[in-house]
Amino acid sequence: MRRLSLLFAVAFMAGLSASAGQYRFGYLVQDLGNQFWVTVAEGVKAGCAEKGIEVTVLDARTDAARELANAEDLIQKKVDYILLSPWDPDSGSNVVEVANRAGIPVSVLDVGVTQGKIDTFIISDNLGGGRLAGEFAVEKLGKGPHQVAHIQCQLGYVITALRGQGFTDVVEANGMKVVARQPADSQRSLGMTVMQNILQANPGIKAVFSENDEMALGALEALNAAGRGSDILVIGFDGTDDAVASIKAGGLAGSVAQQPYAIGKMGVDMAVRALAGEKLEETVYVPVKLLTKDNL
Repeated sequence: MRRLSLLFAVAFMAGLSASAGQYRFGYLVQDLGNQFWVTVAEGVKAGCAEKGIEVTVLDARTDAARELANAEDLIQKKVDYILLSPWDPDSGSNVVEVANRAGIPVSVLDVGVTQGKIDTFIISDNLGGGRLAGEFAVEKLGKGPHQVAHIQCQLGYVITALRGQGFTDVVEANGMKVVARQPADSQRSLGMTVMQNILQANPGIKAVFSENDEMALGALEALNAAGRGSDILVIGFDGTDDAVASIKAGGLAGSVAQQPYAIGKMGVDMAVRALAGEKLEETVYVPVKLLTKDNL
């Protein structure tokens, strides 16, 4: 699989056709109650505004049936292009196949699909980001048999599972033991509940890795309520504004920052290139960075 870096992709943007202003786009997003997706949507809207493209953003609100209905709405509107951040790979595949039958091209942003034809998949380096989180835990705790916990996004999310894989690979290679691994479906409230359950069963844990910031912030709430917020390392993933504020305040220990705004804007740029007849890279990887109190 070939890779195209963010910086390399930017080199093509200046030559995009002025005819882009004639296009109408749709962006199907999984959950605008999640700050990460709000920022991706802002990037999509900004990219479209710069090119004079009309865009409709529709929120699935974590509901696969609503997501499919939103796709059908865009098809009825006869949009020229669909950008998709699905609720999960299966529901996203349903959307892609519906769009394929309607002859509307699709690119996917940050959450993959398993079926259907897409122009490109724009995604963060999730495996590498998980490794960064693992290396940070080792740096803070040292090598040895420390107990750590892992909070997952929706089971079946291949992309976010790579974050957990990267983290697990590093900490286990350094003698740590993942004693708990539970999903919290990307939601802050569930992250709090899951953390309460994990802590009750595993009071000796020293660190928690969460596959997104919403769940990490929920986990931190549970730890604070139990009086353990200051002695258990909590690391998130996404680099949202709420996570950054928490890191600065001494809450979260760190977060692996994606570039959601850049992902959204790049989605628009890639869509315009595809409509101009270019064959796009199969996958575009956007770099990530570990944020801690020391580098904010």
